[in-house]
Amino acid sequence: MMKNKQNISHRELLSHETKRHSLIKFSLILFLFISYFLFIALKYGMEQGFLVAALTWSFFVLCTPIADAGFLIDFPLRLITNIRMFILEIFVWLIAIILNIYIYFTSPELYSTTTLLQLFKHILDQPIPFWSIILLSLIGTFVSIGFGDELMDKTNHHERKKYHTHKYNYRMILMVFLFIITFIIYDFLLKALSITIPL
Repeated sequence: MMKNKQNISHRELLSHETKRHSLIKFSLILFLFISYFLFIALKYGMEQGFLVAALTWSFFVLCTPIADAGFLIDFPLRLITNIRMFILEIFVWLIAIILNIYIYFTSPELYSTTTLLQLFKHILDQPIPFWSIILLSLIGTFVSIGFGDELMDKTNHHERKKYHTHKYNYRMILMVFLFIITFIIYDFLLKALSITIPL
């Protein structure tokens, strides 16, 4: 496994422009996740609330082309172990996939708890063509997490050669993602409203 040559100090997290950006991003994501978990736990109870929150987290891992959900795990582990977030994200994806395989076949009713999870189940139920969103998210996520590693490796934003070289390709991935997810949401709403469009 690839590791950094040296640990990142607490002082660097605050003084380096790029690392400070990562710390702020992590803090915001952590705040949103904890707030969501508390809301869901109050609504469904602690045990079911944890599973609903975990499923929601897995949706953002598997079905969005940004690494923010995985960053929740990748960032602190990068600081503790010095293992690159690109490697850690592989394990994040494995956790999200295993979690969904388990719940899909043992407690599929959990997918009906929120509209977002109903949309997620709609995607999972139709491998062709909807798993294309997972494939696109996989590509986008690992490009995004590469940018995240670069944030931790550099001191200032102008030093981020990988980001400046590939940012337009990443934006293209985001545009394709928005087009496909819009189509999936449209299909989901039609089925939810029992509307059929004649051919």
